[in-house]
Amino acid sequence: MPPPAIELRDAAVTLGGRTIWQDATLEIGDGEFVAVLGPNGSGKSTLLRVLLGQLPLSAGTVSVLGATPRDAKQEIGYLPQRHAFDATTRIRGVDLVRLGLDGDRWGLPLPGRTDARRRVEEAIRLVAGSAFARRAIGECSGGEQQRLLIAAALVSRPRMLFLDEPLDSLDLANQTSVTTLLNRICRSERMTTLLVAHDVNPLLAHLDRVVYVAGGRILSGPPAQVITSETLSELYGAHIEVLHTSDGRLVVVGQPDAHAQHSDQHAHP
Repeated sequence: MPPPAIELRDAAVTLGGRTIWQDATLEIGDGEFVAVLGPNGSGKSTLLRVLLGQLPLSAGTVSVLGATPRDAKQEIGYLPQRHAFDATTRIRGVDLVRLGLDGDRWGLPLPGRTDARRRVEEAIRLVAGSAFARRAIGECSGGEQQRLLIAAALVSRPRMLFLDEPLDSLDLANQTSVTTLLNRICRSERMTTLLVAHDVNPLLAHLDRVVYVAGGRILSGPPAQVITSETLSELYGAHIEVLHTSDGRLVVVGQPDAHAQHSDQHAHP
């Protein structure tokens, strides 16, 4: 059996004297499409920061691609949480994608780099963005902007893709479109993909695994195993009811107020 792409053993994170989550044991296989779910402030973004090597554990161990997160970070494409670009933003989509290659150094992109241009075009094609990539990013729709940002995360040809709330500012149609796109990339490129989200419904048809963060704990497993009344009630320490609608969606009822959870927002720079 190949080693897990991501592995946590008895892991914990403490920030400002508070334990965000603890006793976390998690395995994610190579090429899996995974949703990280949970209420605001439960520690979802903290988990991404640990896996990116930005935040140390206070207990336990973590490995990414068989190495430490810091050693593996060059193999990870990352799309942080963000709001839509202002309509007056003039940078072209293609130049935004190019920043995925040149954005870590000063100055304009180096001219004449055929390989860089090829990789930018490859990433844009991968997200089906060729028709709008040369427009100003502020003139693109929310779904088009998100596709180009995903391309910027893919242009370095990573082995993993992490996305923090990429569906948050999109309408339902674009949520479905972007989710389908990410699933296709995950499968065609065999790229382990972690997507932080609030709502599982747009994702459910595509997921291999759910990681649920709540009440200072982390649970992981196939969606049918984790998103149940019994499992979520145990996780929250309160009665949670999971309803199955006539069109196959899951609705979680009775979820405790997110403010009751330990917030990880103060950890962001």
